[in-house]
Amino acid sequence: MVLSALSPILRLAGARQLTREILLSMAPEAAHRATIAALRLGAVPPSGEPDPPALGTEIAGLALPNPIGMAAGFDKNAEVALALCRMGFGYAEAGTVTPLPQPGNPKPRVFRLEAAEAVVNRLGFNSDGHEAAAKRLRAPRLGATVGVNIGANKQSSDFVADYVAGVKRFAPLADYLTVNISSPNTPGLRDLQAGEALKRLLGEVLAERSRAEARVPVFLKLAPDLDEVEMDEIAAVIGALDLDGLVMSNTTVTRPGVAGLKHAEQTGGLSGRPLFNLSTMALARMRLRVGPAMPIIGVGGIHSASSAIAKFAAGANALQLYTALIFHGLELIADIKVGLVAEIRRRDATSISALSGTDVDGWASGRVQL
Repeated sequence: MVLSALSPILRLAGARQLTREILLSMAPEAAHRATIAALRLGAVPPSGEPDPPALGTEIAGLALPNPIGMAAGFDKNAEVALALCRMGFGYAEAGTVTPLPQPGNPKPRVFRLEAAEAVVNRLGFNSDGHEAAAKRLRAPRLGATVGVNIGANKQSSDFVADYVAGVKRFAPLADYLTVNISSPNTPGLRDLQAGEALKRLLGEVLAERSRAEARVPVFLKLAPDLDEVEMDEIAAVIGALDLDGLVMSNTTVTRPGVAGLKHAEQTGGLSGRPLFNLSTMALARMRLRVGPAMPIIGVGGIHSASSAIAKFAAGANALQLYTALIFHGLELIADIKVGLVAEIRRRDATSISALSGTDVDGWASGRVQL
C-alpha cells in the first residue's frame, strides 16, 4: 500500500517528480517502498502552520496537537514516524512489529479496488523484527508521539510470549503500545480475542508493562467482525484489567459494498471507504460496553471531514487514517482538520472533545450510517 500525493518525491536526490497518479500506476508494494524512501530522504516538506488549539487533545495521558494519527500498517518498521508527524499527523503508530524478522505472505498480497476507494491485503505481518525497529526508535523524536503496534510471528509456538516480548522491547521506547490481535492474515491470531485467551494475553502483557521503568499506555486493537457475544466477553475481560484503551478497528474479512469489483474476492482484510459503517458501528457498540471513560481510537474507512466527525460521534476520542490517503492524498489531512474545526465552532465549543460520543446510540443501533 502507498501513502499517495507525495509530489515531488525524492527531490533531494534530484529524481523526477512522482504524482499520485504515477504512484497509483505502480504495483502497490513498489509504490509503498518509493513513498517510504521519499519520507526517509526528507522529500516531503513539513506541514508548516501549527494546529489550531481547538484540535489539541489528550488520550491516555498523551498530549496530541491534533487527533489524526497514521494507522499501523504504513510505517511497519518504524522508519518514518517523525516525518509523518512533521507532515501534519498528530501522532503515528509504527508496526505491526514481530519479535523475529519474517517476510510475510507470498506476493502479490496487496490489491487496490479503486472504484470503491478500498484495498484488500494479506501481507501477514511482514516485519524487520524487534531489534531493527528498536534501533530506529532510539533516535530523538523531537516531541512527536509515536506508538508501536506489536504482533506475533506466524510460526511462533506461543503467541502470548511474543506479545510479552514486544512490551519488554518497546515499553522503554514507545509513547504507547498497541496489542494487535485482530489481523486476519496470521492464522489463529483472532482466536486471542476470545474470553479466556484474551484474559491470559492481557494479564501477561500488563504484568510485563508493570515491570517497565515508566508506565506506557497499552491499547488493544480489535476486529470489526465481532458479534454481540464476543463483544460482551471482551468488555468483561478488559473491565477487570488496567487496559488504557481500544483501537477500533482492524480490516474486515467481509466484503461490504464491493461485490463484483475486481480483486474483491481476494483473500485478506478489506480496508478503506467500504469499511466505514461496519467499523463505526463496532466502535459505538464497544463504547456502550466500556463506558465513556475508556479512550477509543477510531479507525476504519475515514475518507472525509464528515466521516471523521461521524467517527467522533460514535464515541472515538482520536482517529487514525491510512487507506484513504492512497486515493485522496495528503491534502485529506488538512481537509479533515478544517472540517473538525468548523464542527467545533458550529457547536459553540472550544475543544475536539466536544465532538466525542454525540450519537453513540444511533451508530450502535445502525440507524445512522454514511
